[in-house]
Amino acid sequence: MIKNPLNSPVAEDRRNRLDLDASLLEMSEQCIECGICVKQCAFLEKYGTPKIIADNWQPQNEGAVTMAFECSLCSLCTAVCPVKIDPRQMFLEMRRYAAASGKTDFVKQKLLVNFEKRGTSKRYTFYGLPAGCDTIMFPGCALAGSRPLRVMQLFNHLQEFFPNLGIVLDCCTKPSHDLGRSAYFQAMFSEMQQYLVSHGIKTILVACPSCHSVFNQYGRGLTTRSVYEILAREYWQPESLIPEEAVTIQDSCVARFENTIQHSVRKLVQARGVSYEDMKHHGKKTLCCGEGGGAHFVAPDLAGNWAAMRKSEVGGKRIITYCAGCAHFLAKVGPTAHLLDLLFDPVATLAGKAKVARSPFTYANRLLLKWKFKRKMKYGLSRERSFCCEE
Repeated sequence: MIKNPLNSPVAEDRRNRLDLDASLLEMSEQCIECGICVKQCAFLEKYGTPKIIADNWQPQNEGAVTMAFECSLCSLCTAVCPVKIDPRQMFLEMRRYAAASGKTDFVKQKLLVNFEKRGTSKRYTFYGLPAGCDTIMFPGCALAGSRPLRVMQLFNHLQEFFPNLGIVLDCCTKPSHDLGRSAYFQAMFSEMQQYLVSHGIKTILVACPSCHSVFNQYGRGLTTRSVYEILAREYWQPESLIPEEAVTIQDSCVARFENTIQHSVRKLVQARGVSYEDMKHHGKKTLCCGEGGGAHFVAPDLAGNWAAMRKSEVGGKRIITYCAGCAHFLAKVGPTAHLLDLLFDPVATLAGKAKVARSPFTYANRLLLKWKFKRKMKYGLSRERSFCCEE
């Protein structure tokens, strides 16, 4: 067990409180209470405008501290704000303060915390770096578990353009980031980032919007690229044996400000000969699927409201998404498929026959995928991650 080298809990608690106070002050002074964000969000409808929340927040109030965990951290409020303030950051700072000060035990989010721990464990991780490798593919946890075949197909495809492509099966630890477990997140992510940089890795190819967000923000010394941006530059043969009805596209809320990724996804859908119709809320104003921020563990009704709103906009169309989490959560709304399913097996996907695994089989799939990658080729350097940060 390696001890966390970061500052003491007392220092972290003080730093988090300063950051929180600054965010509360910004909301109190700059929110004009126009109500635009409130109309879009059941969470804000319940608790009020960002200004009201900021003005009434009390650290000694247990309800006020736990309230932040009911927010999906989807940033729709930020996207629609006419004065460009960021309420999401305030709720994230509230979570960080709650975690640093010991005011929450994450019992309700236990499944999410354990999911992340498995993803970073020696058993599930694998780093395979061929000789001369400076680029790796990072598929993420959910995609590797639910669609291991697509991960391997994607890797084989990208290998044609990146002959020395490496593979990293690991977790970006975004769950801890969003739960406010800052010290744990920083220690775990930094160990991975430093290992990659110190071994000559310069570029990360990510298939998960959440991984893209984390590496883009915290991956110092690394260039983060979406695999969809790369795939969209190719020519894809339109598939003729598919139904003519249009699909619709779910933009991940994590990627709401990533215009290039959104454009690439739509280009790929059309390249396969499939037409699409955007929902009312898409792109910058997309809706959360309900998974965001782990809010469904604390406030399932509020999180479920996003799915209900999505259902009203889908109009019976098949949903195509580029987030494995969205694909899982929106399956209750209607027929949903991942973009990689559409790219590599469009006929089966549009017929609703693409193979998708559910938990607990996803864990077996990740272990099998690791086994296949370990034996796929010779690596100049490989490891299973044994680093573990004290919480």
